[in-house]
Amino acid sequence: MEEGVGTPPQALFEAMDAYIGERASSGVFVDGGGLYGTEDAVNFVVRQGEISRVDGPYAEAKEVVGGWSILQYDSLEEAVADQQSFAELHAKYWPEVTVISTLRQISTGPEAPGD
Repeated sequence: MEEGVGTPPQALFEAMDAYIGERASSGVFVDGGGLYGTEDAVNFVVRQGEISRVDGPYAEAKEVVGGWSILQYDSLEEAVADQQSFAELHAKYWPEVTVISTLRQISTGPEAPGD
């Protein structure tokens, strides 16, 4: 999402509480949380074997990760459908903000995604 767009509406918080509560009770929701802005962030950049530390805020940052969650589904199709439900909550309760919701698998080793 864009940096500095403000606090989400209370209605979105309430809808997300219900959404997460349903998934937690069914065992789908494993963990998750929101993230503060980049004003206190610290990045370590590794470039050509050299490490440098870069402290926030990052004037060049236009979009930031606002939160994260770990969910476990029985199928990719189920995960994609539920990710759309998550996006629909934001479209309904905070339509004036651009939110990008990304679905990715967690790697547990060198195998290919979906293995």
